[in-house]
Amino acid sequence: MMTSREAVVNYMTPLGLVHIMATGHHYGPGPWVSQGRPDWTPVYYHRADTLGIGFDRTAAGSNAVEQYFPAVRARYSGRDSNADSLLLFFHHVRWTDTTRSGRTVWRELVARYNAGVDTVRSMRRAWSSLRGAIDDQRLNEVASFLEIQEKEARWWRDAALQYFQQYSRMPIPAEYEKPAHPLSFYLSLRCPADARKARCPEIY
Repeated sequence: MMTSREAVVNYMTPLGLVHIMATGHHYGPGPWVSQGRPDWTPVYYHRADTLGIGFDRTAAGSNAVEQYFPAVRARYSGRDSNADSLLLFFHHVRWTDTTRSGRTVWRELVARYNAGVDTVRSMRRAWSSLRGAIDDQRLNEVASFLEIQEKEARWWRDAALQYFQQYSRMPIPAEYEKPAHPLSFYLSLRCPADARKARCPEIY
């Protein structure tokens, strides 16, 4: 279960990106959404521009860290003391800044999104290895859900990376899988209000 959680974090909210889902039904990626109440939109939360990405919640920005206990406030306020998992939640950093892995922020973002997809694929393989050990009905039902999850993970990765790439102006490194569709495809999607009952047919 812990592996499953980290997979979702990586393909939906890597490096502390939050609230970048589609508006209304909150299903699927929508980092490009800018309409509606300004402080509820994805663009408000990720603050991507040609220089960098992330919401500065330190004293130099919104100062939201002021609400934390002093020791915690100090940790989140410092660029070097803040964990990469929360980096973009507390700091606006340059695309070329270095993360703890040694990769630039852009390359780390690409790596995290891909790690999310790869983890789901690994879970699918692990689950399929149980054939013969559990009943077929349960095996097939969970397998179908994992297939959906992989499609959704790719949807999030491909749409979000291409959107942020407009700002980073950097290529997706050659060692990673290329997006299945151009950004215009993802921008054109209009998913049902209740996506749990009727998913976007173009994705599935």
